[in-house]
Amino acid sequence: MRKSLIAVFTLFAMTLQEPPRAEAAAFATEYTQLLNHAQLIMQYLRQAEQLAEAIKQTTDMIKNSKLLPGQIFGPISNDLNALAAIVQGGQALSYSLANLDSLFRTRFPGYGYSGTGYYVRYRNWSQTSLDTTLGALRAAGLQGQQLQSEQSVLNSLRSMAQSTNGRMEALQVMGQISEQQVQQLMKLRELMMADMSSKQSYQAAVIQKQAASEAATERFFNWTPEVSDGTKFQSGWK
Repeated sequence: MRKSLIAVFTLFAMTLQEPPRAEAAAFATEYTQLLNHAQLIMQYLRQAEQLAEAIKQTTDMIKNSKLLPGQIFGPISNDLNALAAIVQGGQALSYSLANLDSLFRTRFPGYGYSGTGYYVRYRNWSQTSLDTTLGALRAAGLQGQQLQSEQSVLNSLRSMAQSTNGRMEALQVMGQISEQQVQQLMKLRELMMADMSSKQSYQAAVIQKQAASEAATERFFNWTPEVSDGTKFQSGWK
């Protein structure tokens, strides 16, 4: 009897506990579905973030690969040719002369005596020095006039540098600025060559004057009188 009551009580307890088990199983199933939906949503979010990052990178690549619509390069060839031409004139010995070597040797032959009048040679030496100096001054004046156009180029580059939109445009602006620096160095070299021509022409004139004077002095002291043939001249001879 006692065992029967225990069995009945056990069955009753099992009967009472059955509905909660069903409810727990249903809740667990719903919870699992919610977790699956949440994971799916997270996957979608990660995909959306990846897509947004890809779009951002593509936009950045397009922006950074964009070229400038127009670039500014100064007329360096025309400027250099103008400077090379303006230093030539008169008897100037400018650096841009094709036959500079032969002209220099002709104007300043060095130590030696010449039968030509000294004043004629001195006039050529002084005129050569003056014309070469004048050419250097003309070159400086021309570069002073070119500064206005160069300033406008720099203003344009400054405006472009402030409005660049991307790495490629910035690199192109930097390239133009570097090109302008090279142009300025080339013009500076031409001014230096013109200045050197002027100084060396003056130095050559001074040395040539001294050399010609010393050569004339040497000839004077080395002069020997003509030897008489013994013929005498008398009054009444015809």
